[in-house]
Amino acid sequence: MSDAPLLRNTGTTRDRSPSDLGEVLGLEAAIGLNVRRLRQQTSLSVAEMASKAGLSKAMLSKIENAQISCSLTTLALLARAFDVPVTALLRGAETERQASFVKAGSGARIVREGTREGHEYELLGSLRGEHKRLESLQVTLTEQSETYPLFQHPGTEFIFMLEGVMSYGHGREVYRLEPGDSLQFDGEGAHGPVELEGLPIRFLSVIAFPEV
Repeated sequence: MSDAPLLRNTGTTRDRSPSDLGEVLGLEAAIGLNVRRLRQQTSLSVAEMASKAGLSKAMLSKIENAQISCSLTTLALLARAFDVPVTALLRGAETERQASFVKAGSGARIVREGTREGHEYELLGSLRGEHKRLESLQVTLTEQSETYPLFQHPGTEFIFMLEGVMSYGHGREVYRLEPGDSLQFDGEGAHGPVELEGLPIRFLSVIAFPEV
């Protein structure tokens, strides 16, 4: 099995072995390991690197051996000495990261404003990050209706068609969506199904709500 690419915050990918998932360290241990590796790459002794960073030899030794917690000021001095971002000194540290796992068919059924008979919404996941909330839905449309709800909400929505065919309106535009098609739009614009051409219809809806 090939290594799965993981998305960086910068939007690029890197290869990471599945075994790496278990290689998480406490903060002090991660900093110590990274500092020692960077120092060894420069071929400098503990005393030489300590002098370059403006730290005592004893302090740097304690950092490398995870015997002390670094202040932000100390991390900044080390990062400047190594000419790396501060985040490079934190790689491998164990941090709490949220995830939402939903078994097939077990997502909570929710009712959205304007929901009609034959329109089913299954919540696949919802996470509140540092700056926004992300909500993922599987929408199933099984019955025709003379009128369809139009939604408006803050944030950005992404739709990916799984099954069926429908015309979907956003603002003044109408898009014909078939399996494999996707649509991303500003949620503040009125949007919703205009015509259901092939039932049943299933699509994924992912909404990124802004910070409130």
